[in-house]
Amino acid sequence: MEANGTKPKAYLCRRFTENVEAAMDDRYDLRRNEHDGILSPDEIVHCAQGSEVLFASATEQINEGVLRRLAPTLRYVATLSVGYDHIDMAAADELGIGVLHTPDVLSDACAEVAMMLMLNACRRGYEADRMVRTNQWPGWAPTQLLGIGLKAKRVLVFGMGRIGREVAARARAFGMEIHYHNRRALAPELAAGALYHADLDDALRIADVLVIAAPGSPELKGVINAERIALMPPRAVLVNISRGDLVDDDALISALSTGRLFAAGLDVYANEPNIDPRYRTLDNVFLSPHMGSATQETRDAMGWLLLNGLDALRQGDMPDNLLNPRSTPPFS
Repeated sequence: MEANGTKPKAYLCRRFTENVEAAMDDRYDLRRNEHDGILSPDEIVHCAQGSEVLFASATEQINEGVLRRLAPTLRYVATLSVGYDHIDMAAADELGIGVLHTPDVLSDACAEVAMMLMLNACRRGYEADRMVRTNQWPGWAPTQLLGIGLKAKRVLVFGMGRIGREVAARARAFGMEIHYHNRRALAPELAAGALYHADLDDALRIADVLVIAAPGSPELKGVINAERIALMPPRAVLVNISRGDLVDDDALISALSTGRLFAAGLDVYANEPNIDPRYRTLDNVFLSPHMGSATQETRDAMGWLLLNGLDALRQGDMPDNLLNPRSTPPFS
């Protein structure tokens, strides 16, 4: 509560889980985007006028214009995501708007989806499901739907942060050889025996399976292009749980169509939800709808991390999930 007994005004851009929204109602004078569609920047400004807190997600573009038009009333943006490339951090810093995100709590769920994509890509899961579901299965045959086993294969984790390390731990349990590329090598206790490659091109040459788990950033847009895909071993597999625009769609679709790559598993896409329609025509790509953190437990934990961080700020503390503490004044 504020000193005068009124609740701070807040706007919720996308619907959160029921438990989290109930807690929001207790703490805030909350307005919601009831239809749960993706709001344009202009719609966000219109709906969130007068709000001190803006609850958002990775689907909203919180650009400089949004922040300036909601300032000075807006004090905090709380995004239900680890990544924050959809928020203009320079403008937030200038305007003294705090930005909170949700690291750590979704690492397990995202790693599970990475393994789901990897297994379905390697073992031709889409084709297998379709064969049975459409009553086209003629019965068992010795050479039917031959795929790729994981044991002893070399997996390259591109981005060995918290999520990447959880992917590595699960891949290790399948008997895979773990390699990784980061801007810098990890401490030995974090690498857990994984082999570091300082140069991405060199790393790709040994990648039987590439798992992209790097954080989204403008510098990495299109980093996996035709030239880099050509470096990978024949019949390699690509998995992306990071950001769709890290991969050049033309290059990946060409490699899948020609058999240069055996398969791909994708949970993220450029221009979501308007993905390149050519992906839907390919049998050797397993597609999922950006569901990396989509478990009840994880989405609850993400929401609570934002609420607890805001509670800490109101009590004069700086929570660990505040991205810009030096630019953020206390919650008045």
